[in-house]
Amino acid sequence: MTEVSSLTGRLLVATPALADPNFDRAVVLLLDHDEEGSLGVVLNRPTPVDVGDILEGWADLAGEPGVVFQGGPVSLDSALGVAVIPGGGSVDRAPLGWRRVHGAIGLVDLEAPPELLASALGSLRIFAGYAGWGPGQLEDELVEGAWYVVESEPGDVSSPSPERLWRAVLRRQRNELAMVATYPDDPSLN
Repeated sequence: MTEVSSLTGRLLVATPALADPNFDRAVVLLLDHDEEGSLGVVLNRPTPVDVGDILEGWADLAGEPGVVFQGGPVSLDSALGVAVIPGGGSVDRAPLGWRRVHGAIGLVDLEAPPELLASALGSLRIFAGYAGWGPGQLEDELVEGAWYVVESEPGDVSSPSPERLWRAVLRRQRNELAMVATYPDDPSLN
């Protein structure tokens, strides 16, 4: 097996050619990527469910919109918390209940008391489910041209306009990907 270069912390941006409706115009933050597979959350799929309806203690800490996001099609009955700690929290001073994924972005232990993290959090998103790939599966999809891989920014996790995130992430690229942001929702109408 060939060595896998980790894409943890980067974004997968669905190409217009990706046919899976679960990932149409999706922006996925990779939380883990190695030879055993990949795991991420879709950043731009808000649901109508308020965070307070399922995790009352975390509702006041969740960024706008204060709803649960569908993180992907796997394990929709489980919740993941992804938070940004301003300044990234040094390794020896990371707050209890938060584990760094990449830079200032990390996973929140939703079993911990919210008060432990309240003063340290810059932003928090709650995701129901996640996107997962087995060993080599994501690499195959990359070769097929299903995803663009781009750098993430801490603000991607808490975008106040998640419905615009796909275009915004593409538009900020400094290459031909910026043009893809103008791709029509339905090319047959051109």
